[in-house]
Order: sequence, then C-alpha cells, then structure tokens
Amino acid sequence: MSTPQASLRALPSKSLPRALPACAARLRGKGKARPAGPRESAAQRSLSRAFESFQIAARSLEKSYGHLQAEVLRLRFELERTNRDLAVSVEENARMRLYLARVLEGLPCGVVVTNSAGEILMVNPEARRLLSTAVAPESAGEVNSLFRSILAGLHESAGLGRLEREWIPPGPGENRTLGLACAVLGENAGQGAAAESVFLLRDVTEEKKRAARDESARRRESLAEMATLLAHEIRNPLGSLELFAGLLADAAAAQPDLRRWTDHIQAGLRLLSSTVNNVLQYHSQPEPQLTSINLGRLVRESVEFLRPLARQSGLRIDLHNALGELEIPADAHRLQQVFFNLAVNAFRSMTMGGTLSIRIAWEDVRTFDSVQLEFEDTGCGIPAEHLPKLFEPGFTLHLGNPGLGLAVCRTVVEQHRGNIRVKSEPGIGTTFTLTLPRERGEG
Repeated sequence: MSTPQASLRALPSKSLPRALPACAARLRGKGKARPAGPRESAAQRSLSRAFESFQIAARSLEKSYGHLQAEVLRLRFELERTNRDLAVSVEENARMRLYLARVLEGLPCGVVVTNSAGEILMVNPEARRLLSTAVAPESAGEVNSLFRSILAGLHESAGLGRLEREWIPPGPGENRTLGLACAVLGENAGQGAAAESVFLLRDVTEEKKRAARDESARRRESLAEMATLLAHEIRNPLGSLELFAGLLADAAAAQPDLRRWTDHIQAGLRLLSSTVNNVLQYHSQPEPQLTSINLGRLVRESVEFLRPLARQSGLRIDLHNALGELEIPADAHRLQQVFFNLAVNAFRSMTMGGTLSIRIAWEDVRTFDSVQLEFEDTGCGIPAEHLPKLFEPGFTLHLGNPGLGLAVCRTVVEQHRGNIRVKSEPGIGTTFTLTLPRERGEG
C-alpha cells in the first residue's frame, strides 16, 4: 500500500505543482474514514495544517512558475526581434560601407588618410594616379615628408582645423601643380589632438594656366585700349604734319639739299603714320567698306607715297602693271595700308642699292577671276624656320618693331576674300604674293 509521501516522490518534478493539491485531498479523505484517538486526531490535524500550508505554497509556486514561463517566452521573442534588427543593421552597414567605398573610388579628387606621424593609411584611386604621375619613383619618399610637414604646420596653428596649399611635386618632365586641402579628424582638431588627417588632392595645373592666360588676356586688352587711345591722339596732329611736310617738299623741289631734308621728314612721318594705322586696324579690325576702286591708280599712289622712304635709304621701286586701269571691289584705305606694310618690310631687309619690284597681273589668264600682286625685294631673305610665324601678331625680325604689320596684312586680305603667301630664300630675297578676287563675292 502506497503512502502519500511515496506518491509525491513518484511524481516528476515538472508535475509537482499540479500533484500537491491532489495529495492533500487524499490525506483529508483518509482522515474521515475512521475515527481517531486523541493522539492520532492531533497528529492528523497537524498533518492537515501542514498540507494546507504546503498546498498554499504549491499554488504560489505554480503561479510563480507560470509567471516565469511567460517571462521566458517574452524574453525569447525580444531576443528574436533584437537578432532580426541586428541582422538588418549589419546588412545596412555593409551596404553603406560598399556605397561609401564606391563613392571614394569614384571621386574626381584624390583622398589620402594619414596618421599623426604623416604615414599613409589609405589612398583612393585618383590620389594614387596623381601621386604616381606627379612623383618620380625615387622621390616617392618626399610625399610622406610633405604630409608630415603639413601636419606639423597644422599642429602649430592652434585653432585652425584646415590648411590649403599648392604643391609642385619634384621630378622630371613638365611641372605639375597639385592643390592640397587638409582636414584633421576628431573633436579636438583645432588642438591637433586627432590621430588621423584627410588630404584632398586635385590637379590644378590647367586651372593655373587658364588663370595665367586670362590675366595675360586682360593685360593685353588693357594695353590694346591704351595703344588705341594713343594712336587716335597721335593720328590727328600727324595728318597736319604730313600736309606741311608735303608743302615743304614742293617748295624745296628745285633745291637738292633741302629736298634731302624734306625726304627725311616725310619718311619719318609716313613710318609713324604706318605704325599708328597698324595699331588701330589690328585692335579694332572693322569690316572693310568695299567699293569699286581703280587698282592701278591705287598702287601708283602708294608707290609715290613710299618714294621718300626709298630715297632716304638709297633704294629703288619698280612698278610693272600688266592690267592697266582695272577696277576691283576693295577698301582703298585698308588695301593701301597692306601695300605700305609690305614695302616697309622690304625696305628694312635691303641695303643701299636694293630694289623693290611690284608686279600686277592675272592669277590665271584662263579665268581672269583673280588679280595677283607681287612685292619682291632683293634683301637678306627670311630663314625657313621663321616663315610659319611671319603673320603672327608680335612676331618680328627687327628690333623695335611691334610686329603688327604682316598680321594686319593677312587680316585685311582675308577680309577682301583673298589670300597672301610668302616665299623667301636667304641671301637672295623675299616675295609676298597677294591674290584678290576681281568681282565682289557672296558672304
């Protein structure tokens, strides 16, 4: 026969809270089966009270166990949710790292991260390209020295967390200029207490060249404005001087000694007039006013205008006109400036006894659609390496000459829809050939 204690021991531990009330009921039932004596009745009452207390404790334990199970379940759900959130956060961090890595690799500027000693910790592809192309292999060690020097400058400048400077890397080849901007990382960047610094590098070579070109253009424009203003101021009294010089030349025609002096005056005034006109025409370059002109008469007038300069230098001008009084569409004043510039260049290249031959003929006798003018001198000639640069503004083979004459010639001839060519042989002479259309063209 099993006892209540044996029944309790036989139950599994997880069924204990449910089994305890049943065991207490059995004990109470047995107590009612037969009357007990005084001693047995007291023992039963004591045992009954003990089981009642035990039952209360069992119910409390069962309730606590239920609470514990609910808390374990809640914690398990909380842990699963936390794990899911953590997995999402890790995945998001991985995507962000990948995105930032792509951004860093695709930046158009170089990024270099260094520690406090100036040692390079990270370099993006653009920085690697800039440093590899700008620094010779034997000079690569100077890069770290540069970063260390910049960091030292940052640390010495209390309160400044940024520093920008330009750097011309050493090495062979064309000098390149890199712009460097530095930012010290960390909250105490101003005190230089951060462990790392970020350098932004960009190639500013073309930017500096462009700035230099812009500054040069601005200066040229200012000089052009000043030169134009001066040329206008000079041209007004120059016309009066030229008129009076002509009157003096007419009065001294019968006196050779005086004629020599008037030739000097006229030659100087006409050279000055040529320079003034070149300055005005080069810097203003207005469109020519084309009218029908007599080419033969215009060339003869130009030759007469040039004779004082030729006589002054002991030179001769020969004119050969195979076309007679042919008329072409042209701006007489501007075309005469071209003739004058070519003649002055020829005079400067010849010594006493030289000859300038001016020939007018058809370019092609089969079509008769273009006129050709040749200015051939017997001067020293032009070296072949200088021929491609002859018509560039500012290029000259004569000291003190502004180098605008031939540039003006090309501009004026092109505005007349013609062209100008040069052929020269050192020691023999130079020939400039102008081609001008006979009729006014369209456009």
